[in-house]
Amino acid sequence: MTDPNLISVVIPTWNRAWSIKRAVDSVLAQREANFELIVVDDASTDDTPSLLAPYVQEKKLTLLGSPSQRGVSASRNLGINASQGALIAFLDSDDEWLPNKLKAQLDYMANNPQYLISQCQERWIRGGLRVNPKRKHLKKEGDIFVDSLSLCLISPSAVIIKKSLFDEVGLFDESLPAAEDYDLWLRVTLSHEVGLLNQELVIRHGGRPDQLSSAPGLDKYRVAALKKLLRLPLTAQKEQLVKDQLARREAIYEKGRQKRQG
Repeated sequence: MTDPNLISVVIPTWNRAWSIKRAVDSVLAQREANFELIVVDDASTDDTPSLLAPYVQEKKLTLLGSPSQRGVSASRNLGINASQGALIAFLDSDDEWLPNKLKAQLDYMANNPQYLISQCQERWIRGGLRVNPKRKHLKKEGDIFVDSLSLCLISPSAVIIKKSLFDEVGLFDESLPAAEDYDLWLRVTLSHEVGLLNQELVIRHGGRPDQLSSAPGLDKYRVAALKKLLRLPLTAQKEQLVKDQLARREAIYEKGRQKRQG
């Protein structure tokens, strides 16, 4: 059973000893929000377990994991399945929240009950410096399915989602080592609008080669996500849009594959 008054925060992590404490502390610093914190360690081989041990001993978080690395989708799914709250929030282990993130977004969702999923704005940090997102990356509200076909417009660290929505659209696809969020958000936005709280409540750190968004051949997994989407009930218009995007992604992937092969 789920607790309607509880929000479950899920942090997946793997070998992020340099940032995991910052992420965890930013959740524990949340004001006026009833939450549980679940950290899923995907078989880290660095100092992550020892850094998390004091939090476990003080019962500030629940630590889950597996003896072998399974990937970020499996980690998030493990956290979702173990959660007790009616709402789920994700935080990537290299990002952090501002102290009023949960309270502000929970208030927003309470005032906008038509949304089963919402996100907030972010502050982008690249190489230690603040950068402004390009116009194409700006978050949008409402029906964003068409826009989401060409670009992932939802950030896991900025999302709050009703747990019941996973019963409808499914969990993260554990067969995808990357673009797993692109896949899930397409399934969500196919039939649901997305709310947007226009406040910067997440500090998103990026620009490093260890991030999945920097993985080579990323379009291979976007292609897989689009092919999955074509197996779902689609209007004729949406089916054609998906097919058009699939053709573009396949061409991009093939061009990149040939370049990597020299």
